[in-house]
Amino acid sequence: MDKLRFGIIGVGNMGSGHCRNLVSGKVHNAVLAAVCDIKESRRQWAKENLPEDVQIFDSVEALLASHTVDAVEIAVPHYLHPTIAIQALNAGYHVLVEKPAGVFTKAVREMNDVATKSGKVFGMMFNQRTNPVYQKVKDLMESGELGEMKRVVWEITNWYRSQSYYDSGDWRATWSGEGGGVLLNQSPHQLDLWQWLCGMPVSVRAFMDYGKCRNIEVENDVTAMAKYANGATGLFITSTHEAPGTNRLEISADRGKLVVENDVITFFRNRIGEKEFNATWTKGFGSPECWKMEIPVKGPNPQHVGIMENFADAVLKGTPLLAPGQEGIRGVSLSNAMHLSAWTDRWVDPSNLDEDLFCKLLQERIDHSTFTKTTSETTLNTEGSYGI
Repeated sequence: MDKLRFGIIGVGNMGSGHCRNLVSGKVHNAVLAAVCDIKESRRQWAKENLPEDVQIFDSVEALLASHTVDAVEIAVPHYLHPTIAIQALNAGYHVLVEKPAGVFTKAVREMNDVATKSGKVFGMMFNQRTNPVYQKVKDLMESGELGEMKRVVWEITNWYRSQSYYDSGDWRATWSGEGGGVLLNQSPHQLDLWQWLCGMPVSVRAFMDYGKCRNIEVENDVTAMAKYANGATGLFITSTHEAPGTNRLEISADRGKLVVENDVITFFRNRIGEKEFNATWTKGFGSPECWKMEIPVKGPNPQHVGIMENFADAVLKGTPLLAPGQEGIRGVSLSNAMHLSAWTDRWVDPSNLDEDLFCKLLQERIDHSTFTKTTSETTLNTEGSYGI
């Protein structure tokens, strides 16, 4: 097999973009063989915009039964990610899942177990892991150049979304359709990068606003604090209603501080570590000599195409995955822990959260919702029920 045959399940906003990348040849080691969507208008879009040899199906079952593909990429509403992934894995296909891995860890854990037993390649569309900026930050953290972390602060408020965006799909920004807001739809990228770079915190405490400045029922403004096993602390801030927004990551450690903003890494490097300085300095006032430098970043930023190429190489050549599917549970754990913290007014360990309690409280919000959803048919017609 020279090229991996992809089937895209869901040709809404994200799925149609993946189709275009494949059809245009941007993914050099894969081709688009089939698509699937339950909405007739999206299947019509596929007929009008995709090559004639791309097969079009109206159900997941029909696509899987066709054996026209080697792997599927799942780009559907969040609740369906684990369900369809399990179907595909059990049917013998390799699986690539759009973010997030799911809405709640209980379902994601089941998906991970099936994937592990299947022996198939299982990946997540964490396209931000291909960004050379964050790859360099990870290198600096893992190499010891920065020393032991003391604090991490990420303000990611440039996920701006207008009311018309939320009105563009009947499942958007609802507890029953999406299962959450900014933490599940926009910020899964940063939640994944946060733990990828800094590791998982042992406890989080979150405060949320629901429908702030927007007519939605889920969270769109979050401030979360975190504690790490080594005593380091963290702060994660995100929203979808601020303009202009900010994307600034700051990591303070023994040997200095990294600031990432506007795709630039600035390293404030201590000549000697703070611990060593504190142990040897005898003159009272003073601080370590610090050098400010911009860290060079090299290489392309292939984003979604990079993840798809890496996934295809994993199937074709056994190349290690940049974003293994099993790691998707970490970001969902952080999201679930933040919600549970806000709902119960307490600190929560994301690696040991009460999964049953989370599901119970989420279901209560679904059952007791009085929110009336308004949708724009004109915009909705551009996105299928299988759209992100």
